[in-house]
Amino acid sequence: MEAFLVSTGIVALAEMGDKTQLLSLLLAAKFRRPIPIIIGILVATALNHAGAGAIGSWLTAVVGKDVLRWILGVSFIAMAVWMLIPDELDEVETGHSRFGVFGTTVLAFFLAEMGDKTQVATVALAAKYPSLVAVVAGTTLGMMLANVPAVLLGDRITKLVSMKVVHAIAAAIFAVLGVLTLLNVGSLL
Repeated sequence: MEAFLVSTGIVALAEMGDKTQLLSLLLAAKFRRPIPIIIGILVATALNHAGAGAIGSWLTAVVGKDVLRWILGVSFIAMAVWMLIPDELDEVETGHSRFGVFGTTVLAFFLAEMGDKTQVATVALAAKYPSLVAVVAGTTLGMMLANVPAVLLGDRITKLVSMKVVHAIAAAIFAVLGVLTLLNVGSLL
């Protein structure tokens, strides 16, 4: 249960103001069809995070526990720093509408998530926790918690919530996880 809850919380916070959340806003404004956009986000995220989680689980089998602890600790601290750097949507293309709303959303979202903060976090979380299913379910839920309101409520959210505060909270959580992992406190490794 811890893997699921930590994965959900970290990714939901990390996703706030992220380029994929901005993509959600863009898709909602462009197509104005929330249901296929939301389902497309769910499919793309589940596929992307399942692959990222598999890589994280594979790492635990290949690398020794001490080396993995240091990789994870440093990765979480790097994620904390990365959280403080604002994301932009410049490099993300929404594709052509010839794929339809659902297809465009799946393709654009899957590609936008490649190498993204939340994908990297999924790899690290899957390496830290033994339950791949709990991690992937949690990270996927975290993405949905951040992106569904973006699709449904659009610009109103960004006016109410300070992204700097959300990013600072997420950075603090990643930093604490990194330090605790390096100190081997409460670690499953």
